[in-house]
Amino acid sequence: MATKAYYPIEEIGAGKVGFSKTRSIIEGAFYGNNVVKVSTLREAYELAKNSPGTIVTDMPVYRGEEFGLDKDAKVLLFNDGAVTGRYAAARRIKGEPGVDAAKLDKVAMDAVYESRWKTLYHAEVFVGLDPEFMVKAHLLIPEGEENIMYNWMLNFQYMSDEYVKMYKESKPVGDGKEPDIYIFSDPQWTPQERPDVDFSCLSDPLTLCYFDTAENCACILGMRYFGEHKKGTLTMAWAIANRNGYASCHGGQKEYTLPDGSKYVASVFGLSGSGKSTLTHAKHGGKYPITVLHDDAFIINSDTCSSVALEPTYFDKTADYPTGCPDNQYLLSAQNCSATLDSEGKVQLVTEDIRNGNGRAIKSKLWSPNRVDKIDAPVNAIFWIMKDPCIPPVVKLKGSALASVMGATLATKTSTAERVAAGTDLNALRIVPYANPFRTYPLVNDYEKFKKLVEEKNVDCYIVNTGDFMGAKVKPADTLGILETIVEGKAHFEAWGPFEDIEIMYDWSGKTGDFKPNLEDKDYVAALKGAMENRVKAVEDFATKKDGYDKLPDEALAALKKIVEEAASL
Repeated sequence: MATKAYYPIEEIGAGKVGFSKTRSIIEGAFYGNNVVKVSTLREAYELAKNSPGTIVTDMPVYRGEEFGLDKDAKVLLFNDGAVTGRYAAARRIKGEPGVDAAKLDKVAMDAVYESRWKTLYHAEVFVGLDPEFMVKAHLLIPEGEENIMYNWMLNFQYMSDEYVKMYKESKPVGDGKEPDIYIFSDPQWTPQERPDVDFSCLSDPLTLCYFDTAENCACILGMRYFGEHKKGTLTMAWAIANRNGYASCHGGQKEYTLPDGSKYVASVFGLSGSGKSTLTHAKHGGKYPITVLHDDAFIINSDTCSSVALEPTYFDKTADYPTGCPDNQYLLSAQNCSATLDSEGKVQLVTEDIRNGNGRAIKSKLWSPNRVDKIDAPVNAIFWIMKDPCIPPVVKLKGSALASVMGATLATKTSTAERVAAGTDLNALRIVPYANPFRTYPLVNDYEKFKKLVEEKNVDCYIVNTGDFMGAKVKPADTLGILETIVEGKAHFEAWGPFEDIEIMYDWSGKTGDFKPNLEDKDYVAALKGAMENRVKAVEDFATKKDGYDKLPDEALAALKKIVEEAASL
C-alpha cells in the first residue's frame, strides 16, 4: 500500500507515526456511529442529486459509465452562496511560527463534538495516478453537503477496480510510514462559545482550514467552496511528495513528440488565470503529437525527472466556455453558475460569469484525448509564468540559483479564484513562490528541489510573461509561438544588455512586434530595476517573517542583487 491505513497493535500509541494529537482528534471522528460510508461514485451521485438545492440539468454526463456513473447521469449544478473563491486567510499550518496548535486543536475537538448531531458521510479517493506515487485520502462531511463530497470524488480518483488493484501493487511512500490523509469538514460549522475554546487563533472567527501536514490530516470548518477541499487535499499530497524526493508542482506539464521521434517535456507554473491551462492543453495546430499530464497538479521525481499526475479530472473556470460550447460536452459537474431553460424546455447551464466571478466546473479526463497519468521522459524545461510588465515575453535564466529564486519570487496578479479582503488592488503584483500558495513546508525545500533540476539534471529555465509588456499585450498566440520555437530547437537566445545570467529571444515565429525592451529608456530601466528590487525585498522578508521559517540560502539573495546591480549600471 502506498500510504498506511492499518496498524499492528505494537505500532499504535503516543509518539508513534500517525498518532499526533491533531490527527487523533480528526481520525477518531471517522469511526462514530453517525458515520455512513459512501463507497462508490454512483452512491455519491444519487446523494448529490437528491440534496436540497441541487440543480439537475438536462445535460448528460458524456460516457459517464466509464467513470463509475450510470448511463443516464446528468451534470449537477450546486451554488455555494456569496463565497465563490478560496480564502487564504483561513489557513493555519501546524508547526509554522505563530500558529497556536493547542488552541486550534480545541477548536477542532469541539467541532467534532458538535458534529455528533449530524449524519456524516465518509468517502475515499486516491491522489496520484501511478504506482510510483499513490496516496489514499478520506473525507468526512455532514449530510447536506453531498455535492462537495461528490465533486471531491470526481476531482480525485474514485476507487474503481482498476485503481484499487493498482494501489495494491504500488510501492509504499516513505518506507511505509506515511499514513492515509484524513480530512474532517463541516461547512455548516459556526463557533459556539465554550469555556475552554479560544477563537482568537482564527483570523476570521467563522472559517478555518487547519493542517497538520506532518501527520497528513486537516480540519476544514465553515468553508462551502469546493476549491477549499480540492486544494486542501492537494496541500497534504504535495507535502507527502516533498518529504519523499519530489518537486511539488502547481502547474501544467505536456510532452511533445518531435519529427525525429525525440521527446520534449515542458512544465509551466502559474496561478489560476495565468494561462497555464491554455498553454498545457494547446494543440499547436497539430504540428506534433502531444500528450498532457495535467494542468494543475503534478509532481516531478527529483532523481529520475519523470512526472506523475495527482488528479484525473480538471477543475476549470467556466467563463471561457459559453453555453453551447463544444467543450461543455465533457462537464461532469458545475459550481457557482446559473441555469436557464432552452427552446425545448431543458435545463441548461449558464456558464459565463454572470451570477458571480469564478464559476467552475469539473471536466472529465476525456476532454483531453491525449491525456496520460505519467510522463516517463525527463522534464526538459521549466517555464515560470509571470504577469510582470517589466519582463519581456520570454527570457532564459542561466545559473541554478537564479533560476530557482526567480520561481521563488514569481510575480503575478490576484486571481478571481481567490476571496480577498475588501480594498485589495487586484492589479497590483504580488509574489507567490512557485505559483503555489498551498505549500505547508519551509520554502527552501522547493528552492532546493527546483535548483537540483536545473543544476544537476540540466533542465532549462525560462520566464514567460503572459500579461502585458510595457503596455503591449502579450497574446496567447505570442506565447505559443515562443514555446514552439523553443521546443523545435530554433530559439536563438542572446545576451541581454549587461545581464550575465539572463538571455533574451527577440524573434519567435518571425515576430518581434512591440516587445523589444529599450535599455536606453530610463523609465523602463527604472521600472525593471524596481521589479528586481521588489524580489530582493521579498527574499529578505522570507528571512525575517514567521521567524525565518521561509529563509532561502544566501546564494538566492545574491543572485537577485546581482541583477539589480547590473540594471543600475545602465
